[in-house]
Amino acid sequence: MSNGGITVYGIKNCDTMKKARAWLDGHGVAYEFHDYKTAGIAKDMLARWVRAVGWETLLNRAGTTFRKLPDKDKVGLSESKAIALMLAQPSMIKRPVVDMKAKLLVGFKPAEYEKVF
Repeated sequence: MSNGGITVYGIKNCDTMKKARAWLDGHGVAYEFHDYKTAGIAKDMLARWVRAVGWETLLNRAGTTFRKLPDKDKVGLSESKAIALMLAQPSMIKRPVVDMKAKLLVGFKPAEYEKVF
């Protein structure tokens, strides 16, 4: 069964990821899963996502990893600084990222998933 080009990026043990994957599975949506905590994330992929949704949407500032950063890393955030942080520690990327080539969904909102799938 083809996944229709849908790849779900995130971290396997994240609660939000579990909810999103359960929703997709329950609605019969085929997808490939990419765990960027173990497999990493390519810089060009991250740059494409930033162009599509903006680094402000992609960077998870509410997460523990970001909050534990030294203050000097949190101030003066820019696109290049945010990309560098997310590449160094992929758990700072908001989860999940559902990449459908033509569209990108960031985070899990059941109502948004209903519209798209």
